Amino acid sequence: MHNVDADGGSVFFQQQLDLRGEPNQHVSLHVQIMFRIVMTRIQDKWKSYRHRFVPWIALNLRKNERTIRQVTERSKDRLASDEVVLETLLHLFRALLRNDVAHQEEVLRLLPASTQTRYLSPETTEGPDIGEPKGEHGPIETMFLTVGFCIERKPSSLPFAGTGVFVTRGFVPKGATVAMYPGTIYQAYEPILFQSIWNPFVFRCIDHVLIDGNDKGISKIVYRSCSGRDRLGPFRLSDITWLTANTENPLAVGQYVNNCSNERAANVCYQEYDVPEAFPLELRQYLPNVNYRHDTQRPLRCVVLVALRDIRPGEELFSNYFTIVH
Repeated sequence: MHNVDADGGSVFFQQQLDLRGEPNQHVSLHVQIMFRIVMTRIQDKWKSYRHRFVPWIALNLRKNERTIRQVTERSKDRLASDEVVLETLLHLFRALLRNDVAHQEEVLRLLPASTQTRYLSPETTEGPDIGEPKGEHGPIETMFLTVGFCIERKPSSLPFAGTGVFVTRGFVPKGATVAMYPGTIYQAYEPILFQSIWNPFVFRCIDHVLIDGNDKGISKIVYRSCSGRDRLGPFRLSDITWLTANTENPLAVGQYVNNCSNERAANVCYQEYDVPEAFPLELRQYLPNVNYRHDTQRPLRCVVLVALRDIRPGEELFSNYFTIVH
């Protein structure tokens, strides 16, 4: 038992308080630091995400009127005819297949002899495939040699906008098909709740069809599952490589095209395109879209990005996330 006077006891008691309080101060400081780190990360994430968050864009429309695309009537919403879009896709996809013949033997073996000749002949001197590259090239090089330009994903020039899409080589003429928006196609009545949570890549068409262009998480799993389900023997009816870093169809990066701003006007616009039933079976492997349900009674929906003006190498692609059709 310790006998201390009042002053000594007071000093001893105060020392106990200081010793007990010191760890609490360290814990409090640690919590504050962690809180600031978490909030900074959330803030940085939001600055990137908000450019794809529809409610935020809607609330800021008045501040950014140049980011809205105004169309006087529905017929004028299409810059390129379906025939022109189809011609571009066939032209590029045939070139991609021709340059991947070594991995297409099983597919080509099941095609008619006349179709095999189109891809196996060393030279093409006439017909719609003039200008297709001969020999083996990568997809991006094949795109450049076929359509005269190529696009790639790179860090966006917009602050906090994350990844963007740039014309890296060549010249894009007005009206050209520049990119495609990949993903799983959902009709208006099909479930997409869980896939849409914190998902900035859900594209809504004018007829309420949705395209989930997210290449991660549950969206990625759903797309892979649907693509595998629809396969016909050696024939893949959709492209799954856009989910990876090595995309076989270099057009399939449209989901990374950022929204324009008052300072950066749009140079491309979205255009809906339904794939015709007669689309060549061997070329469907390059279509970066798949229906959520295998028994959907509508043509496969694709969305292409079309150049609003001439686009030069080095320029980043910008679109209008909102199109108002009067």
